[in-house]
Amino acid sequence: MKTRQLGKGGPQVGAVGLGCMSFAGFYGETDLATSHDTLDAARDLGIDFLDTAELYGLGRSEEIMGSYFKANPGHGFKIATKGGIMVKPTRHFNNSEAALRTALEGSFKRLGVDYVDLYYIHRREQNRPIEEVVETLATFIKEGKIGGFGFSEIAPASLRRAHDVHPVTAVQSEYSLWTRQPEMGMLQTCKELGVAFVPFSPVARGMFADQFPDPTTFAETDFRKPQPRFAPENFAANCAILEKFKAFCESRGWSPAGTAIAWTLDRGDHNIPIPGTRTRAHLEQLASGDTIEFTDEDRAEIDRILPIGWAHGDRYSDAQMVGVERYC
Repeated sequence: MKTRQLGKGGPQVGAVGLGCMSFAGFYGETDLATSHDTLDAARDLGIDFLDTAELYGLGRSEEIMGSYFKANPGHGFKIATKGGIMVKPTRHFNNSEAALRTALEGSFKRLGVDYVDLYYIHRREQNRPIEEVVETLATFIKEGKIGGFGFSEIAPASLRRAHDVHPVTAVQSEYSLWTRQPEMGMLQTCKELGVAFVPFSPVARGMFADQFPDPTTFAETDFRKPQPRFAPENFAANCAILEKFKAFCESRGWSPAGTAIAWTLDRGDHNIPIPGTRTRAHLEQLASGDTIEFTDEDRAEIDRILPIGWAHGDRYSDAQMVGVERYC
């Protein structure tokens, strides 16, 4: 697999990473053996950048990864994890040094490591100046606990404030052919500052798979269940549009998922998408995006089929949107 730099001065990683939220059952149940096989597949494919979080299954994703690392010393993965979201007594955000230090140490214990390459603030605590948070993260770097730091779902203005204090390694946000808000300033700001942009959900939470997901089968714990894009009327409209995209991909001999990944890669050489999956077969298809090269004709046809703003319904429920910085 081709490689890309994880932020200015950061390590080279595979152009396609792996989001590990699925290991915690956010999109349906999985098991340890299947998750470990997916990590084996990642190594086989040259995917060496893994993304997880303290929040995913309240540590379950990290524990599964930690058990793999213990069984496979010298695995070679670059690890990113996230903290800053508190679930008790009710969901809230805490970016204080004490809270982040506790969260990071907890992640270390579950992962079985004493260092991670990248540590994200999962959601900003709005009442705490971002400059103070950056000072904390810079301290973690000085202590040798993290290689770099980043933020999830922040605004370009917040990135600039943070970067003025200490270089930021990466920003991650949802970005795909059906969620394109980062084009309204974040992609450009990351490029200007030398910050990696890490698109999560680049295959639109399964909508670019060979078969559409069936919302009627979503468990109550499925992350997609409350999202307006999967409500019956919106879902039907979205599927009808995506059928045309699938036909285009078939005409080129590409999978829809691989094409969706290729599209995010094509939007900037600082983009490192982290699709999530629970299986080897799906990961192989996602990794194929690294091999797809678009012509100007391909780009024009994709824009015609899926023009910016085409998706019906909001990407998050109101509850899920809390903490996301809406800059447009």
